[in-house]
Amino acid sequence: MLTHKGLVTSVAQQVDGENPNLYFHKEDVIFCVLPLFHIYSLNSVLLCGLRVGAAILIMQKFEIISLAELVQKHKVTIAPFVPPIVLAIAKSPDVGKYDFSSIRTVLSGAAPMGKELEDAVRAKIPNAKLGQGYGMTEAGPVLAMCLAFAKEPFEIKSGACGTVVRNAEMKIVDPDTGISLPRNQSGEICIRGAQIMKGYLNDPEATERTIDKEGWLHTGDIGYIDDDDELFIVDRLKELIKYKGFQVAPAELEAMLIAHPNISDSAVVPMKDEAAGEVPVAFIVRSNGSKITEEEIKQYISKQVVFYKRINRVFFSDSIPKAPSGKILRKDLRAKLAAGVPN
Repeated sequence: MLTHKGLVTSVAQQVDGENPNLYFHKEDVIFCVLPLFHIYSLNSVLLCGLRVGAAILIMQKFEIISLAELVQKHKVTIAPFVPPIVLAIAKSPDVGKYDFSSIRTVLSGAAPMGKELEDAVRAKIPNAKLGQGYGMTEAGPVLAMCLAFAKEPFEIKSGACGTVVRNAEMKIVDPDTGISLPRNQSGEICIRGAQIMKGYLNDPEATERTIDKEGWLHTGDIGYIDDDDELFIVDRLKELIKYKGFQVAPAELEAMLIAHPNISDSAVVPMKDEAAGEVPVAFIVRSNGSKITEEEIKQYISKQVVFYKRINRVFFSDSIPKAPSGKILRKDLRAKLAAGVPN
């Protein structure tokens, strides 16, 4: 349940004030390719765009060439994307034929985006400030926003998803004990402020599990805050793979995999294993014409990670199942594994 006060607070946290976190103005043309039933698009595109009086260009269905044509034709200045769209831009050989020089800001949210993908898309849209925001519907939705988007921007680190929004509090806690953790230590991200949800509709038990007695909303996301107040997401608490007690974050391995020129998309999920409990396995979409093998992919990862993060199996696929928001539908892939995937 999102309240009117909560949504007004969230919009104000992003675009109001003398030096707004998210610098939109009335001359901007904001691209809207994300579905408006998703809170990212509803809040940070539509409501924030209307608040400043910007033009909002709505594209009904994502298609990479159509997107490039619209950006060039309407001189889009603000490009709110999700990682699959960023990935399509980074990997498309045709994007370079179009003029993207009008874009001054590329935002990415709704799913984690690794440093490698950020760096790849920077090369395609060199004039733009690129960074990530972090939100979830229950949090109203924005928890952190990249200060590269501010009116007076700050230099930010690749892979960071910003600093906590104004007039809100954030802490990192140990998921087992609930004790607050110091900087640079990974734990569950918690947020408190007027923007968070009232609760889940007709579900007081779920509400109680998510918002504690002190008003802290527990996100279920694992991350850490560094010495410069920048937040880094590690992964979803429930999506971490447990290899003999070691925690493996799928998003970290996925970022490495999609950085490979012969891989156009990837997803990493746990597979049950008698000795280890769970092992990481990868679903891979090869780039056009690529003949990359399972062994080559395993070697590529093993050179970059400690032993317990190595890919155990590789399954080749035509596509990775994703929600409209860009989140990988890991449950669909886990179901495939449970049913026995032919490779």
